[in-house]
Amino acid sequence: MKNLLLLFVIGGLSLYAKAQKPVKSVAPRYYQNQSPLWQNSYIELPIGAIQPEGWLKEMLIRQKNGATGHLDSLYPLVMNSRNGWLGGDGDQWERGPYWIDGLLPLAYILNDKELIAKVKPWIEWTLNSQQPDGYFGPSKDYSNEAGLQRNNSRDWWPKMVMLKVLKQYFSATGDQRVIKLMTNYFRYQLKELPETPLDHWTFWGRYRGGDNLMVVYWLYNITGEKFLLELGELLHKQTFDYTNAFLETDMLSKPGSIHCVNLAQGIKTPMIYYQHHPEQKYKDATERGFDDIRKYNGMAHGLYGGDEALHGNNPTQGSELCTAVEMMFSLEKILAITGEVRYADHLEKIAFNALPAQISDDFMSRQYFQQANQVMITRHTRNFDVNHGGTDVCFGLLTGYPCCTSNMHQGWPKFTQNLWYATPDGGIAALVYSPNTVKAFVAGRNAVTIQEETTYPFGDAVKFTVQIDHPSKTISFPFHLRIPAWCKKGRIKINGKLWQESSGNHLIKIYREWKSGDVVELDLPMHIFKNTWYENSVSVERGPLVYALKIGELVTGTKNEKDAVAYGKQYYEVRPTTPWNYGLKNIASDKLSEQYVFGQKGEVPNFPWNAENVPVFIRAKGRRIPSWKLYNEMTGPIPYSLTYGLEAEKEEEIILIPYGATRLRISQFPVIGR
Repeated sequence: MKNLLLLFVIGGLSLYAKAQKPVKSVAPRYYQNQSPLWQNSYIELPIGAIQPEGWLKEMLIRQKNGATGHLDSLYPLVMNSRNGWLGGDGDQWERGPYWIDGLLPLAYILNDKELIAKVKPWIEWTLNSQQPDGYFGPSKDYSNEAGLQRNNSRDWWPKMVMLKVLKQYFSATGDQRVIKLMTNYFRYQLKELPETPLDHWTFWGRYRGGDNLMVVYWLYNITGEKFLLELGELLHKQTFDYTNAFLETDMLSKPGSIHCVNLAQGIKTPMIYYQHHPEQKYKDATERGFDDIRKYNGMAHGLYGGDEALHGNNPTQGSELCTAVEMMFSLEKILAITGEVRYADHLEKIAFNALPAQISDDFMSRQYFQQANQVMITRHTRNFDVNHGGTDVCFGLLTGYPCCTSNMHQGWPKFTQNLWYATPDGGIAALVYSPNTVKAFVAGRNAVTIQEETTYPFGDAVKFTVQIDHPSKTISFPFHLRIPAWCKKGRIKINGKLWQESSGNHLIKIYREWKSGDVVELDLPMHIFKNTWYENSVSVERGPLVYALKIGELVTGTKNEKDAVAYGKQYYEVRPTTPWNYGLKNIASDKLSEQYVFGQKGEVPNFPWNAENVPVFIRAKGRRIPSWKLYNEMTGPIPYSLTYGLEAEKEEEIILIPYGATRLRISQFPVIGR
């Protein structure tokens, strides 16, 4: 079945003939690659099939009640009726599509009529904007106006974002107008790109062409139109060659060599193209890319120094919020194609650490850049590649730069959408863990509901309860589970009996006859471990969570009377009220549990991502280092670890809490030799 299009259709399993045209049915389908595309390891589910529960649902509700659900009123300069994607003369570049790229999946996952009503005008205008030659979107440039991007209306790049939006809209609704628009637009691209390539208007399209290619292949799997594969070759030729850059150049070791968000979006490009050309070099390039990012630029939170260009691994370098959500999306796509555990592990590392730390509890403000070691959140120019009035680490709606205001919304909804996948052999796969319920179709026409009960990532137990739509039936299908690489030995029980034990970094396939009420219990024992980073500093980790120093905070709000159009009417700053300059003792890896004491405080609350609510912590011993002081409102140069004879004060107890629950933090600690 490797090179066939598999469509698991509600009501039955069907195979599309290669050249079959779209049908009028709007039933959701599970689209797998059609020959000659390579069969991916996993298949995405329709939007709405996965319903969040527990703390994850709370995150989406906070988005609805916060900026995601109200950006039109919070940011009217860009997101109101003047927006070019609503037919107006205002902003017509990436920001409007960015917002809808997160708002749309949120609206349909929650099945929220109010949010859907906000989405629909953008969709309807876009679908109705298509011209006879196939072009769609804004097409007229306007003169400069403060706070707006009104030129380069025909740039290829913003269309790539809207193509992602339309793909999701089709997933949620089955609206066949999407197929018509994309077919006509891709014919237009095939005709126009030779003379006006991806970087004709701006360079962004050249670095982000993998997003365009991704949707071209998706459409091919629905229509079988061969011209789409021809277009795919042209797009790949005009897109920056990440494969060569990762395998044959030193790009990732050189500061300033690539924009941080281009890298986050582009890193999936070799694997997107791999679907048509399944050559080992594309897999090798992807692996090498991630390895070199970690080696030369990586930080404890799962991302890298990029503020905005690539900027090394000093833990005071910034990491952009757009990088977090775009890297999550890239990892979700790579995971589906490869089925490799490392990409699911990395996805969780970003989602459970970097993402919640960079957005306020009420989802009304965010940081443009976050720092792995962050002890002052103030308006001040720092050692970043780009500074925006010194507001880059301040929490606010528009601080730093408003692309993140527009783009941050996709993180949690798309994470939710990628907790589960269908499998080519008619099964279901839980590859990323959080509380939810999934409704899916297995073994052809059989509908199942699986509830996933867990306090993960704070707890290590995951319970799956299977319900079959016809309770008296039994169904045979495979159920895939992931054992993360950090787990020494995972255990799987079925109906209370031990079924299998497995070391980490494995995908386990359970193939059996299932009945309603069957329970699968996955136990992923977490242990404390450490990783080494810049200047031999160390992070303290447990399971998918990084732990950081808990620092007392003084929060102050500031009315911006200097440059409100650029950076927002207000922002807030955070200063420390307790010491931060601690080093850790040098402890052997096999002795960590003796020196670091894990603790819990009650049940996991609906919102666990702040210092007050976080349900887990680690007690540790630290020593203050007097010579490690503030510099430029950041931590000064971090002492090299191990430094013997370094002056340090007496040992004292410190509390570490999950990184995602911090605003001020030390997450990469110097190690004191003795």
